[in-house]
Amino acid sequence: MNLIELALLLVGTGALLVVSWRVSLKAGRLHGIYRFFSFESILILGLLNWRYWFVDPFSEHQILSWILLVGSIFPAVLGYRTLQAFGQPQKQFENTQSLVRNGIYRYIRHPMYLSLMLLGTGVCLKDPSSISVVLGVINIGALVATALKEETEMLGKFGSDYMTYMNQSKMFIPYVI
Repeated sequence: MNLIELALLLVGTGALLVVSWRVSLKAGRLHGIYRFFSFESILILGLLNWRYWFVDPFSEHQILSWILLVGSIFPAVLGYRTLQAFGQPQKQFENTQSLVRNGIYRYIRHPMYLSLMLLGTGVCLKDPSSISVVLGVINIGALVATALKEETEMLGKFGSDYMTYMNQSKMFIPYVI
């Protein structure tokens, strides 16, 4: 990593810490601690792999990478728009006052975390080196931990309604996981 990339890493990490503190931790939502590690792993992956985005563009890993990167847009947009439309958010879009079971949330509970999994895996596949794979696994692990912690928070907030919702939907992949 050169000096510019190192500076970007330091600035990016600082920004992620500030945002994590202001958005989640300050509001008492501890799942932001785990989500920070997802964002950090994606930042590092981006800094390590930016040179490889257009190298050998028709290789299998590049094609799969682009499919995942483009595919990551849809669950994020659908999840955000659905929370805005049906969640009655207070200050921050993820701080909903209503349990959202509409749209994409009818099928999966964490579309935005799915989006980050697809994004991180897509960036990882730009140069699937050992370090990239380790960071990709850290990203997925951090997002699973984030989702599990958030579900504990949602059970506390919405009680048995959230438990029923958990039994009617999947965590990340409709009809599967």
